[in-house]
Amino acid sequence: MQIYLPIAEVSVNMFTLLGLGGIVGLLSGLFGVGGGFLITPLLFFIGIPPSVAVATGANQVVASSVSGVLAQLKRKAVDIPMGLVLLVGGILGSAGGIWVFNLLTQLGQIDLAVQLCYVVFLGLIGLLMLQEAVRTLQKQRRGTGVRKKRVQHTWVHKLPFKFKFRASGLYISVIPPLLVGIAVGVLAAIMGVGGGFIMVPAMIYLLNMPTKVVIGTSLFQILFVSAFTTLMHAITNQTVDVMLALLLIVGGVVGAQIGSRLGARLKAEQLRILLALLVIIVAAKLGLDLILRPHDLFSITTGGEG
Repeated sequence: MQIYLPIAEVSVNMFTLLGLGGIVGLLSGLFGVGGGFLITPLLFFIGIPPSVAVATGANQVVASSVSGVLAQLKRKAVDIPMGLVLLVGGILGSAGGIWVFNLLTQLGQIDLAVQLCYVVFLGLIGLLMLQEAVRTLQKQRRGTGVRKKRVQHTWVHKLPFKFKFRASGLYISVIPPLLVGIAVGVLAAIMGVGGGFIMVPAMIYLLNMPTKVVIGTSLFQILFVSAFTTLMHAITNQTVDVMLALLLIVGGVVGAQIGSRLGARLKAEQLRILLALLVIIVAAKLGLDLILRPHDLFSITTGGEG
C-alpha cells in the first residue's frame, strides 16, 4: 500500500515504514538504545531525503525517551541537577547545530555532510563497542574478574565553578557536563540522533557518574533536546514529515515490546557484539553508497507542461 509523504515528496509503502519502525523498536527493546542513530540511515536507504530523515528521526527519539524517563524517575535513578546542566548545554549545542544545518542546506551540501557524519561516528563507535565486548568475553572465559577501578582525580576535578550533584555523589565543575551537553546537542541537530551513544560513555568515563543514574539522566536530557531540535527543524526548515513520524512511532511501539522480551534471553556481552556488528554494517553500507557509482547518474523529474 503506497502512501505519499508530503514533506519528503516521495511515495513509500506504508508497511515498509511500519516495518522500519518495528525494526528500530525491536533494537531499542533488545539493546536498550534509543534507535535514532539507526532509523535515520535506514530512511536514507528507502529514498527519504537526508534533511527530512534527520528532522523526522528526532521524533522517534522523543517518543522512545518518554516512557524510559518516566520509568527511571519512579526508580529515583535520575540526577535532575546534572540533567539540567546537560540540558542547558544541549539546547545551546542544538541551536548551533541547527544554524550549521541551515548553512549546509543553503550550500547544497547537507546530504553529503549528514552521510559522512554517520559513516565516521557509527564506524568508530561500532569498532569500539565490538572491541570492548570481545575483551569482556575473553576475560570471562579466562575466569578473570573485572576489577573495580578507584575513582581517580583528573583534570575534570581541578576546574572551577564546582557544584555538588547529590544523586551522583559528585562534587565537580559544571563545565565538563556543559561541554558534553553541547556536543550532544550539535549531533542531535545535524544527525537527528538522541546522542546517548556519545553521552553515556562520557558520563561514565569522563564525569565518573555511577551507572545507576547514567541511563535515566541521559534520557532526561535527550528527551528535551530532541523535542527542541524537532521544533526548530519544523520552524526553520519545514522538514518534519508528520505522517512519516506517526508510522515509525506506531511500528516502534510494537517492536519495542517484542525486543524487550527477546533481550531477556540473551547475555549482555552477546547483545553488545550483535549491536556493534549491526552498527558497523550500517556504516559500511553508507560509506559504499558515497563511493560507488550510482545506477542512475541523473535524476529527471517530469513536471507539467509549461
